[in-house]
Amino acid sequence: MRMQLTIYSVVFFIFILCQEVKAQIEKALPSDSNKSESQDQTEVQFGIYEKPDWKVIDINFLNSYYAQDGSHGAVTGGIGTEQLTDFTQKITLSIPTSPKMNFNMDAGYDYYSSASTDNIDNIRSSDSASDMRVHGNLGISYKSSPQHTFGFRIAGSGEYDYTSINGGLTYDWLSKDQNTAIGIGAQAFIDRWEIIYPRELRGQGKLVPTDKRQSYNSTLSLSQVVTKKLQIGIELEATYMKGLLSTPFHRVYFQGQSQAKVEQLPESRLKIPIGLRANAYLTDWLISRMYYRYYWDDWGVKSHTMSVELPIKINRFISVNPSYRYHTQTASDHFRPYKEHT
Repeated sequence: MRMQLTIYSVVFFIFILCQEVKAQIEKALPSDSNKSESQDQTEVQFGIYEKPDWKVIDINFLNSYYAQDGSHGAVTGGIGTEQLTDFTQKITLSIPTSPKMNFNMDAGYDYYSSASTDNIDNIRSSDSASDMRVHGNLGISYKSSPQHTFGFRIAGSGEYDYTSINGGLTYDWLSKDQNTAIGIGAQAFIDRWEIIYPRELRGQGKLVPTDKRQSYNSTLSLSQVVTKKLQIGIELEATYMKGLLSTPFHRVYFQGQSQAKVEQLPESRLKIPIGLRANAYLTDWLISRMYYRYYWDDWGVKSHTMSVELPIKINRFISVNPSYRYHTQTASDHFRPYKEHT
């Protein structure tokens, strides 16, 4: 109940903030007598006339529920329950402060219940059976011209044993005929663990090399309008991670041994995925969205993902979105089932 009241209070505050921003925007807009002059200036500045719909404030609410089951829990070395439930609430907010600048924010929490996490101590208790992750993100985008848009964001998240802060920069370029778009992005994540070992392995000193992790991510995307009914795109990404990449409370059982060891993984990882998209306008009521993604990393994981979506427009207000997704991947070189490590 306390969490619900907190969420409602945040939503109410954001609503009041939106109303205030909206009032300031309307106050700054030109009067009817000056609209023609303002439109002429806009047309000269941007090359085309843009309707003043930039002042629209956009708010979205997301609620989701996820559940899973399984019998290969990593906390207990590859055996035991993987049962997990997760309830998410999130709000996203976009506030335009001018035709060129936009303020973005999102915040939310994940309340999860995990029997696997509850087995860190081998003693079931309500304290470790569930927990909550909270996260928030602030960003600004600035459109210096019709062809150039710059963005900046800073974010953070935290849960019982883990805190993370991150920031990123983006740049988007749009051709004059608006048929070609290029996007570039870079992000950095600075994370820190509160080291928690399995109950029977505590008091043995330092079993992992560090409590910190850094991740650096870069992206490059290209979108091209081929015809009036076909658009294609390619997405390239690279992520480099270093620091504590294992999970301190994951147990590993070796062949012929009954005593667990703490999970040990390399202190660096390089991940490279490549994605291809193709969107086709088939009829007035049907669109085809196809996607393929190949993933590779230096831990031996390779994967292929293929998906197709067929959004069907029923009327102005209702549409349905049937989709199919296929995914296959190899195991990491460092993975072995229960008591199969040498």
